[in-house]
Amino acid sequence: MSILVTGGTGYIGSHTCVELLDAGYDVIVVDNLSNSKIKAIDHIEGITGKILKFYKLDILNREGMYNVFEENDIEAVIHFAGLKAVGESVEEPLRYYQNNITGTLVLCEAMQRYGVKNMVFSSSATVYGMDNESPLTEDLPLSATNPYGWTKIMIEQILRDTYASDGTWSIALLRYFNPIGAHESGRIGEDPNGIPNNLMPYITQVAAGKRKMLNIFGNDYDTPDGTGIRDYIHVVDLAKGHLKALQKVIESNGIDAYNLGTGIGYSVLDVVKAFEKATGKEIPYVMADRRAGDIASCYADPSKAYRELGWKAEKDIYDMCKDAWRWQVNNPNGYE
Repeated sequence: MSILVTGGTGYIGSHTCVELLDAGYDVIVVDNLSNSKIKAIDHIEGITGKILKFYKLDILNREGMYNVFEENDIEAVIHFAGLKAVGESVEEPLRYYQNNITGTLVLCEAMQRYGVKNMVFSSSATVYGMDNESPLTEDLPLSATNPYGWTKIMIEQILRDTYASDGTWSIALLRYFNPIGAHESGRIGEDPNGIPNNLMPYITQVAAGKRKMLNIFGNDYDTPDGTGIRDYIHVVDLAKGHLKALQKVIESNGIDAYNLGTGIGYSVLDVVKAFEKATGKEIPYVMADRRAGDIASCYADPSKAYRELGWKAEKDIYDMCKDAWRWQVNNPNGYE
């Protein structure tokens, strides 16, 4: 029996494939490579010494997805595939709704047709919106400030309705906080197209001399140093959370949401200082205006994942910084 990973060549997907292969699972990846590189497959196989099966395929391609299920004995699906840039989603909402929601519907129809009812879904802490106070728990009301966040909320609801209609489904909704870092081998990591949207790859590109300085958006928040606080989690810890969730959905029926975070909030300046201490590289920065939609503080209560999945984050902020820098040094142009 195999595990199908949609979006498996992406940042989180590639790290999860490594953990799956190391744990002895057979892995099938479906990815259209719109925001990732095929070379990630070589690096995954190089790290693990194992082969996975790859389909270059868009999940919107219904016949192509049916073919994947027809050709393989699939036990469960880990669903990462989707567009994920918040700002871009505001500019191109129809594209985001079409891709993320319709793609998930096509995937679920294929799963239903072939009797595969175990899913781990890549959701996001953006579903908590701006009005909930941290630490965030899974039972809080959901809202979003952008189309990307709304696609996650809508997909969660689609999956809840699917389970309500057929109790033999088993689904874990994993709400990520802020993944950073890279595999300790330095062979896979975050490889953004163009200017990074996320803090850590921007920091590593500044450290490498690819960018002049870091823009810090907002220094007047109600936080100890005025910069925004987030829950940063090592991507390998996050990947391991998917294995724990996978075990649960294979062994039992139901649907539930889990926060995957550390429960510790670090400000932007905390991360800059931790990176400088971990790597010895100075990060010049300049303060800029706040970005629309950003909130002062956002961090998880991850106790439910520990209680019900037996998972907790183990790596600290220095591990995250060291591993992110190792990836940057070893791969100055990403997978190119």
